[in-house]
Amino acid sequence: MMAITRRVLASACALLLPPLPMAALAPAAAQVAPAGGVREVGGLVVYLGVMPAAVVQGHPPGHPERAMHGGTPTGRHTYHLVVAVFEAASGTRVTDAEVTATVTGLGHVGQTRMPLEPMTVANALSYGGFVALPGSDVYQITIDIRRPRATGAPRAEFTYRHAPS
Repeated sequence: MMAITRRVLASACALLLPPLPMAALAPAAAQVAPAGGVREVGGLVVYLGVMPAAVVQGHPPGHPERAMHGGTPTGRHTYHLVVAVFEAASGTRVTDAEVTATVTGLGHVGQTRMPLEPMTVANALSYGGFVALPGSDVYQITIDIRRPRATGAPRAEFTYRHAPS
């Protein structure tokens, strides 16, 4: 179980590095289910990963990632959204943003809007939060990014085809 958890986390980290050719992400796609992977909007490059919350639950008690976002919720349909943001021109990681996700299932009524919290994994800041994805569906995941002293808030839109195992 720990070896699988390490592979999944390594794959997730691969999604959150500066831009790579999409072919380099292929092994991660099978394990982490990226939601369309990468978008460039408003001078920013936005990476999105979606992984089962069980990956975080697999950490031993006392591990700092186990307490992320107020603790890992239980439930079959709970997933962890992970977003990494970079300045497109310089490749510098954005660490001063307020990031919000809106998740809408095309086959379900309603939507979930939630702030994504800053989180540090392997000395790199990303943003994340837990969301319920209750069944096979196509989800629209919209990421809004607000930065201090910036005009406007870039919006990255992803389509995620979810098929729970």
